[in-house]
Amino acid sequence: MTDYASPLRIFQPRRFDYGAGSAAQIGLWAEAEGFRNMLVLTQPPMLPQIDRLGLRGKVTVFDAVQPEPDSDNLAAALAAATDAAPDLVVGFGGGSVMDVAKLVSVLRSGQTLPEIVGSGRVTARQNALALVPTTAGTGSEAGIRALVTDAATLNKVAVESPFLIPDMVALDPDLTLSVPPAVTAATGIDAMAHCVEAFTNRKAHPLIDTYARTGFGLVARYLPRAVRDGSDAEARAALLLAAYYGGICLGPVNTAAGHALAYPLGTRLKLAHGLANAVIFPHVLAFNQPVVATKTAEIASALGLRHDSEAALRDDAARWCRDLGVEMHLSRLGATRDHLPAWATEAHGIRRLMDNNPRDMSVGDVLAIYEAAY
Repeated sequence: MTDYASPLRIFQPRRFDYGAGSAAQIGLWAEAEGFRNMLVLTQPPMLPQIDRLGLRGKVTVFDAVQPEPDSDNLAAALAAATDAAPDLVVGFGGGSVMDVAKLVSVLRSGQTLPEIVGSGRVTARQNALALVPTTAGTGSEAGIRALVTDAATLNKVAVESPFLIPDMVALDPDLTLSVPPAVTAATGIDAMAHCVEAFTNRKAHPLIDTYARTGFGLVARYLPRAVRDGSDAEARAALLLAAYYGGICLGPVNTAAGHALAYPLGTRLKLAHGLANAVIFPHVLAFNQPVVATKTAEIASALGLRHDSEAALRDDAARWCRDLGVEMHLSRLGATRDHLPAWATEAHGIRRLMDNNPRDMSVGDVLAIYEAAY
């Protein structure tokens, strides 16, 4: 069987609106669908922008979604949904907000979080779901997965189901114009990591490669522009599209070692997801080069990096991230050396991602990467 004949299944939103001002299409669509009772999940900085959605009818707002939500935070959002009994849930924010909106929508059916962790275990969704990203990073609006931290173990757990695909998505670059440079940089590198990790994945597929190439190419071209000038509307629109393409990559292919190594940095060190991925990105890109040399050369060419050796590639990739203002040293982000061995063991155990990596990675390899990033 050739690569082109390899089986592939992609789920995408039923409706997709893109472009400046498209957030208002959520309200028009909701009215046309007959929705009258809506719950908006968001965070405090987005409260002044909720009117852009144009929602009519009864609107309840839960603005307490945490940047790295855990199961307790999810339970609070679910309680708000139980009280509001909405026929439409809107996730209005970054990846954390959208993932919580997805999980709330399926948990309202009566299942518990432990019952749905894994693949294909969700049995129903209680309400319609619309997602409006306000950062260009996770691409959660395009994916069939949602992640949350288990408050008891501090491990990230993932739910995968077609029930998590939204009914409608609106990508409105106007909503991202005020995102600060540091957040723009970190979330943009996260979007690129999704595309790169899918592109170099053991489960890589030619169709998904097309999305991945376009995605990391857009980030390479437009992320420096958006960091320099947040009002650059073209750059903002391009990055939202790159994040969406990255989200498509996550469905049938998913990420690999890069994200596995980033997760403990989010759950244990409390780094924002995008920043955690940015710190790890150069090291895993270089580690994988020997086994995916051609594809790595393509990525390096897009970013303007040397790739004649692992060391040169790692150094240039780290410089590319630093030039965007990203702090690339774990020692300056709150880590201590005695944290690293436990984190390495934890990351190595995330087999749903590690098994996708094109090059086998031992616990020692993971620890070496953490130490190099320290």
